[in-house]
Amino acid sequence: MGGNGKRRWKIFHRSSNLDPKLPPKEFTCPITGCLMSDPVVVASGQTFERLAVQLCHDLKFSPNLHDGTRPDFSTLIPNLALKTTILNWCRTSRTEHPPAPDHASVERRIREAMEKDQTTRVSDEELLNAVADTPPRVFSHAATDPGTPLPLTIRPTCFSSSSSGEIEIENPSAPASEEEESILKNLKSSAVFEQEEGVIALRKVTRSNEEVRVSLCTPRVLLALRGLIASRYGVVQVNAVASLVNLSLEKQNKVRIVRSGFVPLLVDVLKEGLGESQEHAAGALFSLALNDDNKMAIGVLGALQPLMHALRAESERTRHDSALALYHLSLVQSNRVKLVKLGVIPTLLSMVAAGDLAGPVLLILCNLAVCTEGRTAMLDANAVECLVGLLRGNELDSVATRENCVAALYALSHRSLRFKGLAKDARVVEVLKEVEETGTERAREKARKVLYVLRTVVDGDGDEGDEFFESAGLTRNRYRVGPARSHNLVNTTTF
Repeated sequence: MGGNGKRRWKIFHRSSNLDPKLPPKEFTCPITGCLMSDPVVVASGQTFERLAVQLCHDLKFSPNLHDGTRPDFSTLIPNLALKTTILNWCRTSRTEHPPAPDHASVERRIREAMEKDQTTRVSDEELLNAVADTPPRVFSHAATDPGTPLPLTIRPTCFSSSSSGEIEIENPSAPASEEEESILKNLKSSAVFEQEEGVIALRKVTRSNEEVRVSLCTPRVLLALRGLIASRYGVVQVNAVASLVNLSLEKQNKVRIVRSGFVPLLVDVLKEGLGESQEHAAGALFSLALNDDNKMAIGVLGALQPLMHALRAESERTRHDSALALYHLSLVQSNRVKLVKLGVIPTLLSMVAAGDLAGPVLLILCNLAVCTEGRTAMLDANAVECLVGLLRGNELDSVATRENCVAALYALSHRSLRFKGLAKDARVVEVLKEVEETGTERAREKARKVLYVLRTVVDGDGDEGDEFFESAGLTRNRYRVGPARSHNLVNTTTF
C-alpha cells in the first residue's frame, strides 16, 4: 500500500516456453531434427550432430536425406564455426543452449529410419519386378489407360532446378546407360591396364561435351573414380583427377562431387600426388569452390593449408589455380578466420612484394582484410608499408592489380585507428594523391574513400590531422563527403 492509499500493482513479464523461437534449418541435425550441440562436418560436406554420425557409423547406416543423397561418414571434423554461431543465436534469441542428445533416443530414431529405408527398398524392388513382368504398351496418342502404370525412369535424370545446384536421381537403382556401363566396366576392373583405358576414355568424352559431363556424373561413376584417384599408378591417377575436373565444370555437378567425398582425396593428391595430378587437383578445388554451397565444406575438410603450400609449387598452373581457389574460399568468413590462424598473411605479403602471383594474391588479401582478425594480422605484418611501397614503385604488373592494391588499403582503413599512424609513417596520402590523378576510375574512387576515412579518423585529434594532410599538399575540405554519400563508405571491398 502506498502513502496515497492506492494499490500499486507490479507486473512481471515472464518469457513463455510454450512457443519458442524456431532455430534456422541449418542449425538442426538432419538425422535427429534437433538443435545441434556438437556439430561435425562429414566427408560429403553436410553437418550433423556428432552422436548421430557415430551411431550411424556403428550401425553401418547411411540415411537417405531430403535432397536424395546419402552422406559419407568416413571423415568427421568438428564444425567449430557453426557451433559458435548456434550458441550466439541461442543467446540473442534467449533460447537455452542445446543439451547433449540422449543416446537411447538418437539410436531409436536411427533404427526407425533404417527400418523405413529397408521397407522402401523392398517396395522399389517389388515394383521394378512387377514392371519387368508387364509387357510394354505403345500409345499412339496422349490418352492413357488408368489401370496401367506409366513406365519408370530407366536412367538417372540430372537437373539444376533446385537452389543448391544438386543433381537429383529419380531412380538410384535403375540400370546404367550403355555409355556409362562401357566406362564403368573398365573403371571397376582389377586390371591396371583396363583402369587406364577407362579413365582415359572418361577424360576424353567429358572434355568438351557438356551433356555427357552431366549424364556421367552419377553415383556409380563417382564411386569408381574415388578409388582410382588414390591409385599409385601414375596414368590412372592423373587421368582420374583430370576426369573429375571435367565433371566439375558443370554447375549441376559441383555439390554432388563434394558430397561424394572427393575433397579429402583431392587434398591428399595436392599434398603428395604426382606433379600433373597436383595441377588437376588444384584445378578441381578451384572449380568446386565456385559454388557457394561448397566453400565452407572445402575449408572444413582441410583444403586451405595444402592450397597455401601449393602457391610455392613448381608448376605455374598449380600455383595459379590454387590462388584462385583460395580467393573464392576466402569469400566465406569461417575460411578467412582459418587462414589468419594458419599464419598466411606474411607469406602472402612476401609473394606480393616479390611480384609472385601479385594479382590473385592481392585479391585474397582484400578478402582477409574484410574481417577484424585479418585486418589486425595485416597491420601487424606491416601490410600498409608493403602496399604503399608497391604503389610508389610502380612494380605492379597490371592496372587491375594496382586497383586491387588500393582496394586492400581501403579495406585496412575500415574502422581502424591503427591505420592512421601506419599510413602517416608510410606517407600514404601523397601516393593516393597520385593515384587519384593518374589512376583508373575504380582506383581513384578507392583512393578518395581511403583519404576520406583518414580525415574522419583524425577528427578530434586537433592540429595533427591538418598537419597530416597539409604535409602532402592536401586540405581536409577537399575530401569531405556529404551525408547522402557517406553510407557507401562502410561497404566491403568490391572488385
